[in-house]
Amino acid sequence: MTVQTRPLREDDLSDLLALNNAAVPAVNALDEPALSALIAASHGSLAVVDCEHPEQLAGFVICLLPGREYASENYRWFSARSTSFLYVDRIVIAEGSRGGGLGQVLYASVFATARAAGAAEVFCEVNLEPPNPGSLVFHERLGFAEVGRQSTKSGSVVVALLARDVWAPRSKPALGLQA
Repeated sequence: MTVQTRPLREDDLSDLLALNNAAVPAVNALDEPALSALIAASHGSLAVVDCEHPEQLAGFVICLLPGREYASENYRWFSARSTSFLYVDRIVIAEGSRGGGLGQVLYASVFATARAAGAAEVFCEVNLEPPNPGSLVFHERLGFAEVGRQSTKSGSVVVALLARDVWAPRSKPALGLQA
């Protein structure tokens, strides 16, 4: 499959909503108005598509710069600690497209966007409870490091807060895995 990234479009909304809500609990569920508002506040948010079927979304990423009006507990945690970042609010790959390198394609664009915006770091979080071990390994391979933990959603979710310098090496092998 040959893929490309492109900016999210208004006509993607129903597909984005379906992809997002199929990925719960790795990401929180959204309704159409909440997703639309998140996209409007975002910066550098992209879809990844198969070049032969560009109308079908294989995944997406939604990012925010500092200073946005956004109620996310995790975004506020990072905002209290830095003013030079790009925050990955969510990255979702369609079930049938996982394991094909699409997350790396999206993150290459995220880091390019962060550098272009003059951001020093890229931030994100990954669920520890409920567990999301695949995402933890993936982010570790990309060079992210845990900088904190936080209990959110009235204690029903615990996240690892992750950071990576935008100029750090592109990726590193996960501990215990061969490159």
